[in-house]
Amino acid sequence: MDLNFTAEENAFREAMRAFVRAKLPERIRHKVLNGLRLTRDDHVTWQRALHAQGWGGPTWPKEFGGTGWTPVQQYIFEEESVVGGGPRLIPFGLKMVGPVIMTFGNQAQQQRFLPRILAAEDWWCQGYSETGAGSDLAALKTRAEQQGDHFIVNGQKTWTTYAQYADWIFCLVRTDATVKQQQGISFMLIDMKSPGVTVRPITMVDGTQEVNEVWFENVKVPAENLIGEINKGWTYAKFLLGHERANIAGVGISKRELNRAKKLAASAMKRGRPLLDDPLFAAKIAEVEIELMALEITNLRVLSAEAENRAPGPEASILKIKGTEIQQAVTELLVQAAGPAARAFVDEVMEVGQQSGTTGPSYASGVAGNYFNMRKLSIYGGSNEIQKNIISQMILQL
Repeated sequence: MDLNFTAEENAFREAMRAFVRAKLPERIRHKVLNGLRLTRDDHVTWQRALHAQGWGGPTWPKEFGGTGWTPVQQYIFEEESVVGGGPRLIPFGLKMVGPVIMTFGNQAQQQRFLPRILAAEDWWCQGYSETGAGSDLAALKTRAEQQGDHFIVNGQKTWTTYAQYADWIFCLVRTDATVKQQQGISFMLIDMKSPGVTVRPITMVDGTQEVNEVWFENVKVPAENLIGEINKGWTYAKFLLGHERANIAGVGISKRELNRAKKLAASAMKRGRPLLDDPLFAAKIAEVEIELMALEITNLRVLSAEAENRAPGPEASILKIKGTEIQQAVTELLVQAAGPAARAFVDEVMEVGQQSGTTGPSYASGVAGNYFNMRKLSIYGGSNEIQKNIISQMILQL
């Protein structure tokens, strides 16, 4: 197994860097590199710039309008994009429902939905979790009853990220309550503009609206929006979750944010010297950096297996656990480096405080809010505790 990049791959990396420098709007780069909040338009602008270059689907095969890049090229692109200040590509369309439609959808569904995902014409959200059905997803209760050429959907989804922006939602719904839980679930695409769909925001601790409740009251969904076979949705859901867990690792994002923590610590003073020169803090930085290097090697091993068409096994769960732990550790370093300036994390307070000079430098904006937000990483996509169970079952045969 050769984990070194080839000359062609290094040339590809340089091309990616040049593209990001030339095509990424400076206003978006500034927001990303300084931890400021992005708007829907920021994400759409970047996706459309990539699409115009023919790179709208970095992980997609050419037959569906993607790049056809190798797993290593995909990895290089994602790293160079996020380290260079590009927004992380919203995964719900590109990395979740898109692969499901490619693999299990029919030709009409592929022709209808996939080009619009690439062109950022449709924004998708994920309808999986419910009250009482998060980690135990098979316990979901949202139901869909078939009536001729359509289904009637009733129920509720929660923690639905960016539902306030979404045009479509891909949902797991119960279509048979008389069989084993996993056998009575279907995978369905629902237009968010349908009568009976209601989005209710869940206000975060920093005052933002990132997640939502989505309610379905007698929502009429055409039968043509059912993916694959009825009652086979659990198979498609497991396929999707494998993509989600590997995507959560976020090596490039951790590299970018660790660099930000170093810069912040170099500016913060402690006992008359930069915090970065403090041996205890420097040791914490080094510890996280070593963990990140090990994670990157593991990620490259998974890519090598994919390139050889070998199934990665439990590595997706390993990447999910370590990736989320490292991202959370980096947010802790950022809060320590920001010091008292991290106390203000609500937008209005930060804006007023920076104007008056009472909340510290602008580069500390959002540090605490991001710290609180990132607590979710070890929960969604299958909690880390569940991932450890998966690893023990697959490796130790427990």
